[in-house]
Amino acid sequence: MLTAEEINEIETEAARYPKRDAVCIDALKIVQRHRGWVSDESIRDIAGHLGMSPTDLDSVATFYNLIFRKSVGRHVIMVCDSVSCWIMGYDRMRKHLHERLGIELGETTPDNRFTLLKSRSLRTCARTGLSWTCGPTSRPAVTMRSARS
Repeated sequence: MLTAEEINEIETEAARYPKRDAVCIDALKIVQRHRGWVSDESIRDIAGHLGMSPTDLDSVATFYNLIFRKSVGRHVIMVCDSVSCWIMGYDRMRKHLHERLGIELGETTPDNRFTLLKSRSLRTCARTGLSWTCGPTSRPAVTMRSARS
């Protein structure tokens, strides 16, 4: 069930759009900001509130890699694994993060502080290997480290 606060925020955003279903991405982000991720139950509740089918909303949610459909840690570290990043040292960065955090891609540390995920592209492939950390504010912080040095 959506909370009164979530509904209020969704309605505030919905006022900016000509159609209710156009606010679906904002609604997903609002629920994720409050709960840390978007569960199947949340998908059904948001879809019902917006007059959409849960299947349509789920297809939107699973398209965007910053909408988390599984529980994640407080900080989500996304590591680009594109071909360019492989050339620039993706595997070395991934191994370093594994050694430092003790988790593999797709896993969360036992204290629920960090989740390590791979990403399709973070769009700085020509410069360096890249990781992207999303914290509790849901604002990504980009960290670039040369994986070659």
